[in-house]
Amino acid sequence: MDIGQFIRKDEFNEIKISPTGEYYAATVPLEDRTALVIFTRDGLKSTGMFKPMANAHVNGFEWVNDQRVLISIAQKFGMLDQPQPTGEIYAINADGGQVDLLVGFRVQGNGAGTRIQPKKVEDVAAFLIDVLPGDDRNAVIAVWPLMGDDPFTRAERLDVRSGRRITLARAPVRRASFVTDADGEVRLAYGANVDNVEKLYYRDATGADWRLVNDPASSGRVEIPLGFSQDNRLAYLRVRGEDSGTDRIVAWDPASNARTTMLHHAGADPLTIIHRNGTSIPVGAQVMDGRHRNLFFDDDSPEARQYRSLEAAFPDQSVRITSSTRDGKLLLIRVWSGNSPGDFYLFDTEQKKVAHVVSSGSWIDPDKAANVEPFTFKARDGLAVHGYLTRPRGVAGALPMVVMPHGGPFGIFDAWQYDSDAQMLAAAGYAVMQVNYRGSGNYGLAFQKAGARQWGGTMQDDLTDATRWAIEQGHADRAKICIYGASYGAYAALMGVAKEPSLYRCAAGYVGVYDLPMMQRETGRKRRSLGNWSRDWVGDDMAALAAVSPNRMAERIKVPVFLAAGGEDEVAPVEHTRMMEAALKKAGVPVESLYYDTEGHGFYTEPHQREYYGKLLTFLSRHLGGDTAK
Repeated sequence: MDIGQFIRKDEFNEIKISPTGEYYAATVPLEDRTALVIFTRDGLKSTGMFKPMANAHVNGFEWVNDQRVLISIAQKFGMLDQPQPTGEIYAINADGGQVDLLVGFRVQGNGAGTRIQPKKVEDVAAFLIDVLPGDDRNAVIAVWPLMGDDPFTRAERLDVRSGRRITLARAPVRRASFVTDADGEVRLAYGANVDNVEKLYYRDATGADWRLVNDPASSGRVEIPLGFSQDNRLAYLRVRGEDSGTDRIVAWDPASNARTTMLHHAGADPLTIIHRNGTSIPVGAQVMDGRHRNLFFDDDSPEARQYRSLEAAFPDQSVRITSSTRDGKLLLIRVWSGNSPGDFYLFDTEQKKVAHVVSSGSWIDPDKAANVEPFTFKARDGLAVHGYLTRPRGVAGALPMVVMPHGGPFGIFDAWQYDSDAQMLAAAGYAVMQVNYRGSGNYGLAFQKAGARQWGGTMQDDLTDATRWAIEQGHADRAKICIYGASYGAYAALMGVAKEPSLYRCAAGYVGVYDLPMMQRETGRKRRSLGNWSRDWVGDDMAALAAVSPNRMAERIKVPVFLAAGGEDEVAPVEHTRMMEAALKKAGVPVESLYYDTEGHGFYTEPHQREYYGKLLTFLSRHLGGDTAK
C-alpha cells in the first residue's frame, strides 16, 4: 500500500475572497509551518506570500480592505500539538508588498534617530475583534498585557497600515475578549478573574460604564457573546449549562433583560456561527449531529434560502460559505465530506453559477476513499455516546478493526470529515472506530463534564463499551481488534489493554502520556491557571492517578505494544514513552519503539512520517493481517 497520499499535505487549508473579488488569500501548509499566499481570481496567479518562521502557523486572516490582509500567528511544536496563538498581528498587501508586524511582543521601534514612532513597543498579545467593513484604514483589536501590573485587556483601534493604536475601552475583567456591535462600537466584554469563572459584561455606548450581565457562579450558566443584530437592539449569546443539554443561541435584549432562544439542536452544540454575508451579524449556526446541518434563526431569511440552494447543489456533503465580496455577488464556498478533504467553489449569486476554484487534496478520489458513517450506542450506564465508523469501500461483514480514540481529551471531538489516519488504516483493510467518549466536546457541557477526573474511569469504559458494541453489531472480528491513539489517545490505548487484556490483540501509542502524577507535576510547574484547570479535570489525588497510569500497570498488559515519541515534545515529554517502554520490557511484554530526537508532539518531516506509518502498518499487519506500506 502506498502511504504517500495519506501523508501528503493539503494544498490549501482555508481560502477567502477579497472585498472586490479581485484576489484570493489562502493558507498553505508546509512541512513545519503554514504560510499565507495571495493570488488573483483571474488566472490564479500568485502575487504575494507571507511565510512565518519554523513552527509558526498562520491560524487566522481577514481582508481588512480591498488590498490588505491582517494575519494572526500561532506556534506549535509537532503535527499534533494544539496551536498556541502568539498574539502577533502581521499585515500584507495583495501585491505582496508592505509586509509588517503591526502589534506584538516582537515589535521594534524606528530607532533613536527619529521621533516618528507610530507602533508601540510593548510586551503584549493582540487579537482581531472587528475588521470594520466601512473603514478601510482601521480595525478593532483586543490587547492583552503580558507583563507588568495591568492584567486587564484593552480594546484598541489599529491603523492597518502604520500600526498606530488608540485605546477604545478597558475591560472590567481580566483576560477579556470583546464584541462590537453592527457599527463597530465595543459593547460586550467576556473574561475571567483569578477564580477562572467566565463573566459577561455589557455597556450601552462608548464611554458608558460596564455592567455585569452574567456570572456563572450565581446563574449556573455560561454566556458567550457572539454579536449584535443589525439595529443593535439585541445581542446574541451562546448559552452553556449543565442542566440545559446542548448549547443554545439566545437573543438578549439589554433594555428588558429578556432572553429568547433563537437556535437549539438537541443533538449537538453550535459548531460554526453563520453570519450575514460581508458582516459580523449572526444569522444561524452549523451543527454536527452525526453530519453537518446548517440551522438559521429564521428559516425564511435570504441566508437560509441561499444555503438550501447550495445544499441541493452539493447533496450528501457539508457546505460552508467562507467569505463574500462586499456587494455579495460572489461567494466562496467550501464543500467537504467524510471521504473528501474538500473543494472550494465560487458561486455567482446573480447568474446562479458555481465554478470550481481549487481542491484541498486534488490527488484524492472521493469515489475510492473509505466510507465514514456516524453511529450512536448506549454506554453501560445508559449515556448515549456517538462516534464514526470508517470502512473500506465495498467490503461487507465483520472486519479486523482498529479503535482510534482522539486526543485532548476534553472539548475535543471527532467529526464527519476526511481523516487521513482513518483512511490509511481503512485502505490497509481495517474498519476504524472513532468514539466521542464522555468528556468530548460538541454534546453539551454536562456531557463534557461527565469526563472530569475520569482518566482510566468512565471515559475508558466508553471505549470498551464501543468496542463490544461493534462486535455485537457485526462490524468487528472479535479476535482481531487493536487500539491505537495519539496524545491522550495513546494513554487510552495503553489503558485499554491494561484494563481489558482479552479484548484487544495489540496497542499502539504515539506521543502519549502514561504517568499521570508526572503529568500533573509538569502541568503545575508550567502555569498556575493551567494547573488549576488540570486539577479540576484530571485530578489532584496522586495515589488515585498513579492507580490509572499505564506505566504502573505494565504487568497487566498481555499483548504486544508499539510506541513512538519525539525528543522535543513539550506536551507529552519523551520521558513518558521511555518509562512506558521500560515498564513493558520489565514485565516481559513484547514492545517496539521509534524515537526521533528532533521531533515534537507529532512528527513533521515526511521521511519520519513514512517510517513511522510504515512501522505502524507492519505492526498492525502482524497482529490483524492487513496490508503493509510499500
